[in-house]
Amino acid sequence: METRSKQPAANGKVHIVGIGDDGLAGVTEETRRIVSQADLVFGADSTLAAVPAVRGEKVAVGTDLREIARRIEGERKQKKIVVLASGDPLFYGVARYLCERVGKEHFEVVPHVSSMQLAFARVKESWEDAYLVNLADKSIDDVVDRVRTADKVGMFTSEECTPGLFAQELLRAQVDYFRAYVCENLGSPDERVTQGELAEIAEMAFAPLNVLILLRKPDRPDRVRARHSQQLFGNPDDAFAQSRPKSGLITQSEVRAIALAQLNIRLASIVWDIGAGSGAVAIEAALLAGQGTVYAIEKDAADYDLILSNAQRFGVQNLKAIHGRAPDVFAGLPDPDAIFVGATGRELAPLLDEAYGRLRAGGRIVANVATLETLHQVWSAFRGFEGEPGVWMIQIARGTHQLGSVRFDAQNPTFLLAISKTAKA
Repeated sequence: METRSKQPAANGKVHIVGIGDDGLAGVTEETRRIVSQADLVFGADSTLAAVPAVRGEKVAVGTDLREIARRIEGERKQKKIVVLASGDPLFYGVARYLCERVGKEHFEVVPHVSSMQLAFARVKESWEDAYLVNLADKSIDDVVDRVRTADKVGMFTSEECTPGLFAQELLRAQVDYFRAYVCENLGSPDERVTQGELAEIAEMAFAPLNVLILLRKPDRPDRVRARHSQQLFGNPDDAFAQSRPKSGLITQSEVRAIALAQLNIRLASIVWDIGAGSGAVAIEAALLAGQGTVYAIEKDAADYDLILSNAQRFGVQNLKAIHGRAPDVFAGLPDPDAIFVGATGRELAPLLDEAYGRLRAGGRIVANVATLETLHQVWSAFRGFEGEPGVWMIQIARGTHQLGSVRFDAQNPTFLLAISKTAKA
């Protein structure tokens, strides 16, 4: 068991201290003592300006954090060093980089309330479910693509991309379904919060220290990103329009690619997609079965419209959207060579039995489920068919770029089950 002392750090420890716009007035007496006794104080120009009375040598932190890390490594045993940061140093701050580069055992982090926390407090919204991003180290196009499918966004803008310019980028991408809040100079006497439509924000100028918050308007569907290059399968999730508030239930691109491979679709295959949602699997199946026909079965009227819209966007002519409930609509459809099941519900087992009964000999049926309960239902049903079903648990982690490093965001695990129908069945 490790015991942590609350006493001042031992010699060689570097303090990373978060402060607000009010400088040392907003921190504890102990934190003020640490900063005032430092021999070397690193920080951005604006942060150093908030502590004019400190006695130590001030070193402005530029864009080359490697040089700062090298200097800390070389001088931490001879000098008392403090790194000043705005707000919480571990929230899009320098602390993560320095701890990774120098070693976290050499640091003590003293956080302050971050401007992101203050911004969400000012607009009275929670932030644990928001997409949080710093435009200073992200591609604008990538951020726009992430925003288009988000419900709530918190954003540090930059000198190169101000709130007004980012609002213009969103409008250019036809992402016009957010209410915007720009929170300037939080914690200062000249603090200001401006709210408006994106078109209004796009015409305004703001102070450099700001946080942009975007809140999606109720029941507004996503606008898909402009198509640059269409893949035969495994297209990005946000290439498909998705319904709200159900966005995120689309079969993930990586899982979709595996499912389509398991379906063993041929050029002239007849394919059923049961519970097609926005139609991602059906559309890519139609691209693979260019001389066949894909039937996308969906009971929800809004999702049915999305299937039609997405199919038109991808230019598939061999997809037929069926608005109705499975298995009621099976009678009017030709027997399939492959069936994909994305549906859930209490009546799933009878649905699978009837679907398997209609499947042609040698065909494949693949189901994608997200919960253990549904996994058990499908597994039990497949075990009742001839042959041994295959089952996979798939968990994808997607790389994201932060502070010059690649990190991975884990997606929710999902399950695929597949079984073939033998010629004798």
